[in-house]
Formats: sequence, C-alpha cells, structure tokens
Amino acid sequence: MVTRRKGNSSVKYRAMKLLAFESSCEHASVALNLDGNIRARRIDGHVNHSEHMLALVRCLLADAGLGVSALDAVAFGAGPGAFTGLRMACGLAQGLALGAGLGVIPVCSLAALAAQSPHPLALVATDARMGEIYHGRYRVEGDRVTELSAPACCAPGDLPRPEEEGEWFGLGSAFAAYAQAPVCATLAGCDPLAVPTAEAVSRLAAVRGEAGIVPAELAVPLYVRDKVALTVAERLAQGKIARSTAS
Repeated sequence: MVTRRKGNSSVKYRAMKLLAFESSCEHASVALNLDGNIRARRIDGHVNHSEHMLALVRCLLADAGLGVSALDAVAFGAGPGAFTGLRMACGLAQGLALGAGLGVIPVCSLAALAAQSPHPLALVATDARMGEIYHGRYRVEGDRVTELSAPACCAPGDLPRPEEEGEWFGLGSAFAAYAQAPVCATLAGCDPLAVPTAEAVSRLAAVRGEAGIVPAELAVPLYVRDKVALTVAERLAQGKIARSTAS
C-alpha cells in the first residue's frame, strides 16, 4: 500500500502501474503512473488524432523502459465531454489493453476535473455546447474524490445550487462561457480554465485499484446525453442560423 498526503488528508491505495488517457475537451493528455510517480504529456489542438496520443505513449513507455504488458491496467477519462474525444480515449485504452491482456479503468472526466480543486467541495461544470453544460458535485479529500451528484446535463441557468453546506469552488469551462449563471455568485472561488487531465485520471484510477478494473471490451464512454448536434429547427428556434439560410 502507498499513502499519499495532500494537506491534512491522506489516501491509501495499492501501488499500480497505469497508463491513462484524457481527451474529453480541447486539450488531450497522456500519463504514465508508476506506483505514484507520474509522467504526463499534453496535446493542444490534436484531440481528434489518435496517432499523436500513441506517439506520446511510445515516448513515455520507452523513457520508463516498459512495455504495455508490464502495466496493471489502462485508465481513461470516460466523460462526459466531446463525443469524438471520448470515443478516441476509450478506443485507445481498449486497443492497448486487449493487445496486452489487461483490464481498463474508466474514470469520470468531471471527477478528474474536481480532483484539482483547492477546496474540499467542488462544483464542476463544463461547456457541453448546444447551449448546455455538463455538471456534477464532488467532495475532494487528497486523491480521493467522492461523487455527491451524478453527472448531468442542463441549461446554464438551470445549474442547481449545491445542497450541501460549505464553501464551494467552481471548476470548468462553463464558468467562462456562462459567467452570469446565478450559481456563480454563491461560489467561494472559481477556475474556469481548469481542464481534466490524464494525470488526475491516473491518480483516481490508482485509488480505485483493482476494484475499478473492468474487462476492456466492456468499457464504454459516459455520454450523459445522446445528441451530437441540434436539428435545423432547433437552431432556428435558438436563433443560431438565419431563416433565409435554412429555407
């Protein structure tokens, strides 16, 4: 067992060797977690290109002198987030895990974002496009992140105020895109530039340990909503396109 301390909190987890992917937003990243020692790489603007992710994997493993088969599992940010990015992270994790006979640990991307909170109570909200946001509430104790509300999707103005008492810290792109949402005024602080990272995914996966491993073929993204884009009628109703264009 390894004990990791953060502030006054400590979390015990089984030492694991993990490869992690996170590509639920515009910034993709890869991390190699070797018994708590983490090396991570980030890609800006290439979240749809799996070859860039695989190049980083090869680099990280080569630097560590390891093959994929030497790992205990492969973790990935399961979402919610950009559909293409979620499918890519899941597909990469599955492909590498199946080839090496490993299992997969899916980690909620909102939880990975909450893990960066400087406060114990984190309200996470990311821009889901189409005039909606993904959101969730979490309690953060070191590397242990406890879900207080399941990931959901709603209109920015409908983001619910946290029910639990205490000072809440906001994280995620929705706080930049919709800074006037009523709940923003109730927060102790906010980081609208924070994004989920593969490093955070690997830490949360290590805390879950073997209990979080699922067969690679059963791993799926967490979409929360099924729609990829608005219909023409819906875009017209929201004034997104001119009626003359659609006619």
